[in-house]
Amino acid sequence: MIKVLVVDDQVLIRAGLAALIRAAPGLDVVGEAASGQEAIALTAAARPDVILMDVRMPSMNGVTATERILSAHRDQPPRVVILTTFDLDEYVYNALRAGASGFLLKDTPPERLIAAIHTIASGDMLFAPTVTQRLVKAYTRRPDPDVTRLAPELDALTAREAEVLKLVGHALPNAEIATRLNVSEATVKTHLNRAMVKLNLGSRAQAVALAYESGLVTPGPGDRRARMTSESQVSSRSRTTAPPPRPSPTPASAPPSSTASPSAAKWSKPAPTPTVSPKPAQPSKPDQPTMPGTSLDTPEPPSLAERP
Repeated sequence: MIKVLVVDDQVLIRAGLAALIRAAPGLDVVGEAASGQEAIALTAAARPDVILMDVRMPSMNGVTATERILSAHRDQPPRVVILTTFDLDEYVYNALRAGASGFLLKDTPPERLIAAIHTIASGDMLFAPTVTQRLVKAYTRRPDPDVTRLAPELDALTAREAEVLKLVGHALPNAEIATRLNVSEATVKTHLNRAMVKLNLGSRAQAVALAYESGLVTPGPGDRRARMTSESQVSSRSRTTAPPPRPSPTPASAPPSSTASPSAAKWSKPAPTPTVSPKPAQPSKPDQPTMPGTSLDTPEPPSLAERP
């Protein structure tokens, strides 16, 4: 059972999300919070697996709450999904650096939201397609002043740890990284955990952000970020396989006509003139064998004068 905490300052949205999650199999709502402070307190008390965090709230916004929650629970941090009404703003970038595991728009269909919670709980990252596109543009357009400061920190990594971190920056799962490096998945986890400890990172999302900020991953046309787990991929998991199209009804067979005999089919070849359809063969008397010089007509008896 996946334990979910819903955080939103609007009571109707919060209640609607909670009711939807409670009705889904395998999910349980362990708390509802109306502010960032309440979210911090409920996280400590209920220890949820996934937190749906509204980004814009009074007193303490979702970004600050996410950072404090993840800092306080480094041993077993919950997975935080940012809920936002906007495709992208400064909160989205800051939440990624704070350790959020994904972003969903509030107009996400219910079935996709449920599938997204399962995806996040399994350890994957999730981004709505529009959020992903605008994050890519944000990374490629604006220089980050921390690039120079963060790049030397990679010197503490071994060659293999840097290689694993780079592939994580391309949003590849551990299984695919293991296949590429020809090592076991457990070895990949070990290298990644060591790199995150050396770089003082608290989540995989922070590792992805650092990979770009440090220049380890350079955005480009072939960037594997396009393969990030997106809302369209989650919808493909949640969508059931469509049934095969029904075959067109077979028209009823017409009753055989008198001309549909083998002999008629034999002689129903196209005539030399295509505009004239051949007439069906008419039944005729069977041919009788004839001898040369004879006639099939019965001969009249010879006259008396012709008799010998």
